[in-house]
Amino acid sequence: MSETETALAILGLGAITLLTRCFFLISNQSRPLPDWLKQGLRYAPLAALAAVILPEIFITQGHLIDQWKDPRLFAAAVGTAYFFWRRGILGTILSGTAVMLLLRIGLGW
Repeated sequence: MSETETALAILGLGAITLLTRCFFLISNQSRPLPDWLKQGLRYAPLAALAAVILPEIFITQGHLIDQWKDPRLFAAAVGTAYFFWRRGILGTILSGTAVMLLLRIGLGW
């Protein structure tokens, strides 16, 4: 790409980013969301969390893990169990991290 094309690409991407981020601030009127969109947005945080967390647990260097001795599996299981037991986010993070550290550092997995 030439320098002109690169500059145009950067300016275009910047304009698109600015437009999409300011889209809701352009109008002074409040626009209500349709019920079907509100219902669909309820699942957005869960879907985003699954899209970020699940590959981190089950994939290593682009491939599915192929052995059960992976500390991420046990840490995720303990964190999930703690969450369903106590419903606390901090305890979930701490219990999963503790298991991960114990298995990695303590057992050398």
